[in-house]
Order: sequence, then C-alpha cells, then structure tokens
Amino acid sequence: MPADTAHMENPTKSDGERSLERLFALQKKAHRDAPYPSYEERISNLDRLIRLTEANEEKFVNAISEDFGNRARHETIIAEIVVTVSGVKHAKKHLKKWMRPRKVSTPLHMLPAKSRIEPQPLGVIGIISPWNYPLQLALAPAAAALAAGNRVLIKPSELTPHLSEALFNAVTAEFDESVCAVVTGGVETGQAFTETPFDHLLFTGSTPVGVRVAQAAAKNLTPVTLELGGKSPAIVDKSADIAAAAKSIAHGKMMNAGQTCVAPDYVLTPGDRRDEVVSAIAEAARNLFPEIDTTQDYTSIVSDRHFSRLQSLVEDAKDKGADVVEVGSSNALNPQRKLPLTMVIDPPMDSAVMQEEIFGPILPIISISNETEALDFINDRDRPLALYWYGDDDTARDRVLQKTVSGGVTVNDTLWHVAQENLPFGGVGKSGIGAYHGTAGFETFSHMKPIFYQSRFANSSVMYPPYTEKTDKVLSIVRKIL
Repeated sequence: MPADTAHMENPTKSDGERSLERLFALQKKAHRDAPYPSYEERISNLDRLIRLTEANEEKFVNAISEDFGNRARHETIIAEIVVTVSGVKHAKKHLKKWMRPRKVSTPLHMLPAKSRIEPQPLGVIGIISPWNYPLQLALAPAAAALAAGNRVLIKPSELTPHLSEALFNAVTAEFDESVCAVVTGGVETGQAFTETPFDHLLFTGSTPVGVRVAQAAAKNLTPVTLELGGKSPAIVDKSADIAAAAKSIAHGKMMNAGQTCVAPDYVLTPGDRRDEVVSAIAEAARNLFPEIDTTQDYTSIVSDRHFSRLQSLVEDAKDKGADVVEVGSSNALNPQRKLPLTMVIDPPMDSAVMQEEIFGPILPIISISNETEALDFINDRDRPLALYWYGDDDTARDRVLQKTVSGGVTVNDTLWHVAQENLPFGGVGKSGIGAYHGTAGFETFSHMKPIFYQSRFANSSVMYPPYTEKTDKVLSIVRKIL
C-alpha cells in the first residue's frame, strides 16, 4: 500500500505510474468534452458491467481462488458475482429517477422564483479496491460512479494479481479506456494513485492505510470516501435464541475465513451463558465446515504474512492466560493456510486480539454482566463499521441501537445490511467516511448542485443600495414573513 515518499526517491516512473498519468489525462479530457452523459449512455455502461461480470464469471472465480490459495467457489459467486450484478441492476432500475432534478420549495418572500437541486457528474473517479473481495469492491463503486455519469479508474490490490489481470482484461474488452479502465501496479503505483487529483477518491481497506490515503488526497483537496474497518461487536442479549445466534455468528465469522470488514470481530454475551454460547458456536461451525482441510467450501488465508499474523494473535492471547477453543482440523494449517475457527475466551484487554482488527477466523468471546456493561464496552472503543444484536426483546434492542454509533446494523443476523441496496454502506469515525450503495452511491459521486432560478417578475433590486426608508419597510415585511 502507499508509502510516503517511495516513488519520489526514484526518478524513473513505473509502467503503472505512466499508465495512470496517461489514463487520467485521457479521462479528464473526455469529461470536459462530454460532461453530462445521457441516460442511454449510462445504461449502456451499466450493461457493460453486467456483461463483463457474467461473461467472465469462471475466470474471476478461478483467479480469486488462485490468489487466495483456495477461495470457496460459492462464496465468490454469492459475494462477488451476485452482489455486484444485483447492485448494478438496482442502479439501472432507479437511474432515471436519480438523474431527475429535485424540486425544493422556495420561500414565500422569494417567489415567483424557483429552486432545484440538479445532480451533476463530478468528472473522474478513482477507486482503490482491496484484496478480500477484489471484484465486488472494485465494480460496485464503479457502478455507482458510472450511473452518476463519471469516468472511472480502478486500482486493484497487488495481493490479488490473478484477479487484477482478469479484471484488467475484462474491463479493457468492454469499455473504451476514456470511460472506465484498470491500472495495475505495486506500491509506487498505489502511492501515485492516491496523489492523483481525482474529482473523488474511494478507498476500501484498513484504517491505518486509510489515514495515509486521506493525507495524500488532501494535498489536492480531493474528496474521499473511506470504507475502513474496526472491531465490529456481536451482542447476544439475554433474550436471544442461542442456537440461532450461534449459527449466524459462526457463518458471519467464517465466511471468507473471517477476511471481511464487517465480520463480527468479538461477541459480548451474558457471563452466565458464556459456556452455552461457546458450545453452540462450536457446534454450528462444525456443521458448516465439518473438515476444513478437505473441503473446498472453506477459504484460505490470503498470504503467508497474514496467516502468521493471525497465528501470533492466538499465541499472544494464550501467553496472556486466555483459554482457546479451536474448531476444526489443524491438518490444514500448512500449506493450505486454512485456519480453524478459534474462539478466545475472555482475553485480557491488553492482548493483541482485543487491540487490533482481527480479519480472520479468530473470535473473542467476552463475558458481560448486563446491558450497561455491554454498552460501555462498545462505547469506550472506536466506532465500529458494523454492529450485530441478537434477541427478542425489542425494548432492549432499541436501547442498544440508540446508545451506540456504528456504520450499519443487522439485527438477529450478520452481514446482510451490506447487501441491501436501499441502505447506504459506510463507516463512522475511524471505521470510515462517507457511504455508497443505491441512492447514496449515486449522490456520493455526483455534485448535487443547488440552482436558484430567478423570475423575470422579481423585484430584488429593492434590496440594492443606496439603502433608504423603502429598504427598511421591505426588510420589516420580510422579517415578519420569515
């Protein structure tokens, strides 16, 4: 990911940097020449996204699996293919309405003037996509940007080179590069991308790297949408159906082997039900993935470095006295890099597993005495990207929703709020800035331009100098109307 001055120390630009400069200049000119693509052009671009996603499904599935070591086929189809196409089709369905000027009321004292808000394409949008869902998190924001009438440059992660190549080939085959293009490359290209004066930059990744991206973008006052992460809690209320909650939590944590920004990071459970919760999650995990070393349904950790980091989190917790429950065979640890679901029971708060976003199948289980303690636990920490609550007590549920701040919430399940196109997706505080999906995505990549249409019958000149008694009388009338 971006390094502060790495590219500045080498006067020779990489192929990726040169490609970035050429494509950005090309798209900026294309936007100036045609700043407001028609509805038909935008629909055509969205159709191209659907076509390239569906036509290259097998290539994308295989490329992502090769990058991970093993990526569950059905996880890729559900989370990358289906979710992406669904989002693009949602944009197609609503685009005509989104593009319309929005009427707003005009104050009585300004009549007969009219006021409107008119969505306008921003220009060239930069998208930095991550490795964990490398297709969906590249094309979903691209769909929103293209629907809004923009040009798009995508920089995929260097950790998924096979997917990056497949995406580059697919986009190049479908789009003129003045409309949408992919830029590949390593650290130098990534750094140059963040420093390019885009009209908007969307980054999906970790909070520490997000800070550096925001700092680089600030040099050009480039507006940013940062989709980051954090430690997303799952709260098991005393009214919860433990078996149902456990199945949902196990699935949310083990999908993509926990390498999901909205995966439950830890569980808060009443202390007197902790052991029941641990047993139920273990049973649910075994039912979902009976043998992680032999099944293709369970995804590998993306790299040796990430795998070693996760192992060190567990070892640190053990060294600090926490009990650990592993669910699954350890035969898959190497070379497949399949890490079993590992529950860490009441780890010390200074352990690394409670200080860092986990991003893997490690799940701390935290005993709490009551709802107040759970709320304090969450609110004493950075605001999370997601929050999950389980239970049947509506009053308790609403207290938690009112007294916590998170990017999004799913009640009695995990992850699903992200797949709902009518809900904006984004973080709050250190879990992110801004949101997209659905209407929110269209507006994120548009300038919602306010326009005041003065009437030819207006007599606004009565407010011009030189000021007289007549001015005072008009002001008196206006102030009474306000």
